[in-house]
Amino acid sequence: MNAPTYQAPQTIKHDPALVTQPSGLLRFITAGSVDDGKSTLIGRLLYDTGNVAADQLASIQATSKKRGLAAIDWSLLTDGLIAEREQGITIDVAYRYFATARRKFIIGDAPGHEQYTRNMVTAASTADLAILLVDARKGVVTQTRRHAYLAHLLGIPELVLAVNKMDMVDWQVSVYQSIVDEFKIFVSQLGRHHVQAIPLSALDGTNLVTRTDAIAWYEGPSLLEHLESSPARRDINHAPTRLPVQRVVRVMLGNAANGATDSEFRGYQGMLASGQLQLGDEIAVMPMGQRARITGLSVADRAMQEVTADRSVVVSLDRDIDISRGDMLCDANRPPRAAKTLIADICWLAEQTLEIQRKYLVKHTTRTVNALFDELIYRIDINTLAPEVIPAKIAMNDIIRVKLKLQQPLFIDTYTSNRTTGSFIIIDTVTLNTVAAGVIVA
Repeated sequence: MNAPTYQAPQTIKHDPALVTQPSGLLRFITAGSVDDGKSTLIGRLLYDTGNVAADQLASIQATSKKRGLAAIDWSLLTDGLIAEREQGITIDVAYRYFATARRKFIIGDAPGHEQYTRNMVTAASTADLAILLVDARKGVVTQTRRHAYLAHLLGIPELVLAVNKMDMVDWQVSVYQSIVDEFKIFVSQLGRHHVQAIPLSALDGTNLVTRTDAIAWYEGPSLLEHLESSPARRDINHAPTRLPVQRVVRVMLGNAANGATDSEFRGYQGMLASGQLQLGDEIAVMPMGQRARITGLSVADRAMQEVTADRSVVVSLDRDIDISRGDMLCDANRPPRAAKTLIADICWLAEQTLEIQRKYLVKHTTRTVNALFDELIYRIDINTLAPEVIPAKIAMNDIIRVKLKLQQPLFIDTYTSNRTTGSFIIIDTVTLNTVAAGVIVA
């Protein structure tokens, strides 16, 4: 290949030392437009890393043969629904788990069709990294921009631009460079200064697990090398403590028949969203702000001295406080804001249009309250990222900034500071369907 040596903008120079140590569980998603090869990429990645069982391989080989395909259709490993296999597309989010010698991974394969953008939002809400696939023959399209913006909106810290099907354009560096440059101009408007771009072919596995000398002009890592060296979820253990109460646990202790006095144990159960809890810590209880000290911590019926974020825990306190589901135990010195109004960016997910005069339900952590749209501020033009005048109708996949008025307070942080307490969903009061997902701006 007589192509000039080319270093993609912001490409990380590959260093094997970066991937010699395990670096924790990495949650990532694949997203892009229809037929960009997302499911094929995941299937091939699973196979090349030795994470496909022999019976699975035999099954997809047989199915591929029935379809008259000369090669294995790797997308069959992730497109599990009958409707998906019949249409050759992804509809639901397919989650897959795999591991290498250096790391464990959870993959979310998000749908490419515009009408399934809501599924992509679901998958992205817990991801540390997003792989945005682009078909080298088509370049950056509207759905690529939409997914990049949603990844930004949902606070995914790492973006990978996977320029797929490069074999179909003869691995031309000019094609690759044009796509990378266009994408980087777009994401620079979001304040992104780093995107890892990787040229590859998901179908034949080129540049997925190991680099190949066939791409003389590319000096960056393979996709797996980058995944193994990327930082995992932002450290939420050092953020202010936030424990939304899911359930109040009451247990009677003692045996009156043996002369002992009956007493009641009361604990407060929930998933620790951020921060750490230690025996003796002083915490505040929202909404009233009463303070108490922790006298007991239990995880899976095992007493603990300390509990870190992302674990379900039962907490007992040194004083009786009226606490119920939807309340929050928090850092006594850095509490969340109790808000009855909030500014948020939402993605409208429902087929029915938004009705501004109607009441909706806002579900935030374990608390659900009635809400009204007090103001529709602007809509985002997904191609230019410019704010637009609100149209007559808010339709599915529209991204808008809104002001919500709440009947009761929520205990919130901005999304940039806490992904759990800074996000919410909006529910239709009649159908109980989720109609929007939002992130709190102020």
